[in-house]
Amino acid sequence: MRWLFFVVGAAVLAVVAAVIIVLPPSSEAPAPTAGTSSAAKPPSNQPTPQVTEFTDPCGTFETKEKAPYAVTGYWIMPRSNPCTWRTQLKEIHDVGGDTIIRIGYGLQFRTVSGDGDILTRDGELDSLYKACEEDGLSCHDAAERDLKQANPGNRIGRTYVYRTDESFGENVFRCPQMEHSIRAGKRTYFRLITQPDGSDDATCDFSRKGASYDLILVAGAEQDSLTELLRLGDQFGMRIFPALPLAPRDPNTPIRAYKHHLGTLTTLTRRVLQDYGARFADRDSLGGVYQPFEVQMSATLASNPTLEVYAEQHTIVEQLLPGKPILISPYMDARRRVGFGQTPKQVAEAFKALAKTGVGIIAPQDSRGTGKVGLFWPDERDTEVDERLRPVVGESTYGTAYHGSTRDYYREMSLAREEMIQAGYEVQLWANVEAFEPSGEQPCAPQGTRGKTDKQRLDQAVTMAGRYVQKVVSYMWSDFMTCGQPSLEEEITADWQRPIAVDAIRRSRDIQDGVEVRGYNFKDSTISIQWSGGAKDLVVSSVGWLDDNPIEELPEGMSTAWVPFDWTQVPAGEWVRVTVKAPSGKVSTEPLHVRIAT
Repeated sequence: MRWLFFVVGAAVLAVVAAVIIVLPPSSEAPAPTAGTSSAAKPPSNQPTPQVTEFTDPCGTFETKEKAPYAVTGYWIMPRSNPCTWRTQLKEIHDVGGDTIIRIGYGLQFRTVSGDGDILTRDGELDSLYKACEEDGLSCHDAAERDLKQANPGNRIGRTYVYRTDESFGENVFRCPQMEHSIRAGKRTYFRLITQPDGSDDATCDFSRKGASYDLILVAGAEQDSLTELLRLGDQFGMRIFPALPLAPRDPNTPIRAYKHHLGTLTTLTRRVLQDYGARFADRDSLGGVYQPFEVQMSATLASNPTLEVYAEQHTIVEQLLPGKPILISPYMDARRRVGFGQTPKQVAEAFKALAKTGVGIIAPQDSRGTGKVGLFWPDERDTEVDERLRPVVGESTYGTAYHGSTRDYYREMSLAREEMIQAGYEVQLWANVEAFEPSGEQPCAPQGTRGKTDKQRLDQAVTMAGRYVQKVVSYMWSDFMTCGQPSLEEEITADWQRPIAVDAIRRSRDIQDGVEVRGYNFKDSTISIQWSGGAKDLVVSSVGWLDDNPIEELPEGMSTAWVPFDWTQVPAGEWVRVTVKAPSGKVSTEPLHVRIAT
């Protein structure tokens, strides 16, 4: 995903613990349950659709969900056609989506020509900024002229550009006598004059002494895309997470933010959020903001300067958009055959480092789509990897290819989250399941080789996230959910009622031994338990109970079923398969693997 658009003893026991049913009755492993924490809970006041149907120039749209699925949030790409926003949000809402995360743009340091024209990184004239002129001068030269009129010793030391399909109000400016917007065709440019250290001079006095300033030239849109997205969020009852400016990358280590430019990034972030705060702070449809600079979750992450970006931006968000969290989506790499592959416990340490920056939502990519982590159970470690993973890890077994499964990583991160909550950090753990394959005969995206996946594999990814997360989201809607015949969207629409079981534990009820299963679409279901000595089908409505009320700290739509089962008939140490069948005959595609400890 990172490159789509830019560029053992104790350890073994820890892995096995992810799916063990322990005697006496206990949970699979310590995990968030109702009432375990009052911090970082999913919002209870989720916006609701304002009307059942609405009409605009792009068509008529119903606001009733048609096929609600376990994944409830998606990334979307910026689009120039305004009707695309409406169509995408309607499609996402149809399958139960209530959260939209925007892919964003990056702040870039640029050089200028002798005529004051903005140059590309390759030294060519950048046509995007060529149209920005004032009084016959380039916007760069006009800004420097105005600075020198205030004090002949003033100058522009560094020039930055930022492209966006948003437009801003007057609150993006700190010093209106030196900062303003410039209309040119269908573009609105915003000229910002800033201090290199990231501070804003409250006096706006440019005449006191000669100084070097940074110029940020924003190429914005005539119409504000965020205003439109929030309006649609109100209509569909969805939360929108616009992207914060992406930090410039270190030229020597592109996976890190470049500290040399962080002061200017801080100023741009502050200005954008000042504008958001003035226009949108009270909008329920503004769910928070997304920081798109991705990092690998590793034990050494705390030393990565990108975390300074997160911490600095968290402070600004807290000041200007109180109550609106920052969402980040780092990635994992569990491969054994690369030097930077990380164990589940190392990733958990990275989660703690990220939480300490103050971000409110950490949504680690499950990394199955890129092939960096596999979906498997502890008793499948000697099984050959899915052939779709071979372009990344070759012909191998899961145990040879990976330090652990995504389930192991989310389990360890859930424990790290509980530790951080106890330390006073309000943070949620979401699962970002990647809705694509490492490659495909027909790549879905305009750039790269990523190919279409299928609902069965997506169900498996949801299963592996278990009950360790507060929400399941997916990268991304366009183009991975909509490519191919049938598309993944069409597969979900046709098969959304299939049960997905995510967790099974031994649980007594009164004096009866039994099994508790959590997952989706359990109404009138049958729980099937299979072991070497036999199999048992248990109809929940006849012999057990179902609680389909919303469960605090667990994803929307998840329910809990319990049926009686005598675990003494299962040999100690044996792996048991648990599946759930709907009245329609649809069976959960990924069986749960559980066992009693010896």
